[in-house]
Amino acid sequence: MPTRSQVRRLLSEGLDYEQAGNRLGIPAGQAFLIATGLPADGGDTLTTGEQHRSGMTQSSSQRPVNPAADNPTGKPAVRAWLRKRAGGDAQMRRAARSRNT
Repeated sequence: MPTRSQVRRLLSEGLDYEQAGNRLGIPAGQAFLIATGLPADGGDTLTTGEQHRSGMTQSSSQRPVNPAADNPTGKPAVRAWLRKRAGGDAQMRRAARSRNT
């Protein structure tokens, strides 16, 4: 488990929580928790004291816990796999034929 000083050192080098977490092998929200002592999913209801707590690098604690979505169906390998699965299913083939007529 990374230490508070390890996370804070990476933050002081200019990394954000996601980058620091990647370097340490932990999620961004966990890096935030280690650095600040606050849960990353605590909402935007931080007190003034919490907003100025050591390790805070942003005004919202939600960002580290809600990373951008990755849609795996957009990848060619996933589409090929889905086509193969659907093509091997008799009910799916019948549905495709009925749609094309």
